[in-house]
Amino acid sequence: MESTTETVTIERELVIDASPEVVWEFLVDPDKAVLWMGMSATLDARPGGEYRVEVIPGHTAAGEFVEVDPPHRLVYTWGWEPGEDGPASVPPGASTVEVVLTPSGAGTALRFRHSGLPSEATAESHGHGWDHYLARLAIAGVGDDPGPDPWVTGEM
Repeated sequence: MESTTETVTIERELVIDASPEVVWEFLVDPDKAVLWMGMSATLDARPGGEYRVEVIPGHTAAGEFVEVDPPHRLVYTWGWEPGEDGPASVPPGASTVEVVLTPSGAGTALRFRHSGLPSEATAESHGHGWDHYLARLAIAGVGDDPGPDPWVTGEM
């Protein structure tokens, strides 16, 4: 009997009114990354380097960088460390995030792809999260303050 594992991919596209070089820094610099997503970040942006972001209390995303081509393409594995909610449905490194940045007028077109998610429900949940955080990235990327993350402060 042959078994196959089906996975789900989510994709998003947005334009940020900043250069690819500026947007890139918000993806790889821990101090800039936490302006739009997470409470703390350890980002060693080189192939095999650590990707770890405490997104909200008790929920830490972890993986490793796979491809780093500044300021054009970033690929890293993604999953959730087991936390206070028990074992995560996507363990660290089990899925892949790919971000492609291309110049678009005076700004940057950002293509986002999160693949390897185990189910439609998991993809829907992650899609909701990425929509929230990519909107905050668009604000931070132009030099504005997206403000405290309501998901961290509990003011949802």
